[in-house]
Amino acid sequence: MRAAKILTPDSHVADSHVATARLHAFYVLTKPRVNSLIVFCAIIGMFLAVPDGLPSPVIVLAATVGIACVAGAAAAMNCLIEMRIDARMSRTRGRPLPRGELTPRETLAFAVALGGSGLLILHQLVNPLTMWLTLATFVGYAVVYTIFLKPRTPQNIVIGGASGAMPPVLGWASVTGDVSADALLLFLIIFAWTPPHFWSLALYRSADYARAGLPMLPVTHGPEFTRLSVLLYTCILFGVTLLPFATRMSGIPYLVAAIALGGCYLGHAWRLYVDYSDARARRAFRFSILYLFLLFAALLADHYLRF
Repeated sequence: MRAAKILTPDSHVADSHVATARLHAFYVLTKPRVNSLIVFCAIIGMFLAVPDGLPSPVIVLAATVGIACVAGAAAAMNCLIEMRIDARMSRTRGRPLPRGELTPRETLAFAVALGGSGLLILHQLVNPLTMWLTLATFVGYAVVYTIFLKPRTPQNIVIGGASGAMPPVLGWASVTGDVSADALLLFLIIFAWTPPHFWSLALYRSADYARAGLPMLPVTHGPEFTRLSVLLYTCILFGVTLLPFATRMSGIPYLVAAIALGGCYLGHAWRLYVDYSDARARRAFRFSILYLFLLFAALLADHYLRF
């Protein structure tokens, strides 16, 4: 007969460590740092959608959870589809799938369960429009961008950036049940922000992308062209961020913040263009994240200062 397994305190501790490690691996699949910025922009959209007062706490909670779940599922699908590419890149080879911490089947099941739960929450507790827009965003990122654009064109991040620019629109739709011109203006800001943000990263990771065979702009057109593109798109971004004031969506406090933040971002882009170094590219990339956070926070503060 097969001997019974003897449970000891050490075996319980080991099992606990294994379970914790697996839970952490699933958590990492959702790309939590990216997801947190997505959720933040969606929440800003929810609050800006209410002309006076506050959105319903129930809607805010349900929409936040639903959008976060679907965004996490999209990230997990991206990790699954790019598993072999991730294994060839130093930036991504530490993800759970290349390390063998999770199997492709487990990842697919996790993405389906997480995404399905998020869509159900949005449909039942928010509104069908938000659910359909969130589903379209999922398909745009996990399928259109990851499968068709990223491996085929250096303009992948420009075209695919439409999916990444959707969070404030999702937040807006969750509260109002429609999509207004102001919501599309928030979309346009993130859409213009995405190329200079991502190309700063691509500049100092260009060897990684070349090794993986991905046609990122520094690989296909060279670093000088990419640095010029970062500068030009940052100029476009600066102009776009002034539109909320021009359309009277915001007031003077936001205008001051947008000019100050835009000037700082232009400074990073200019230094990157005239005197490149990997360290400057890293600083520009890190600042771009802080920039978007502060810009949307300024929009929110301005909204309630004028309330």
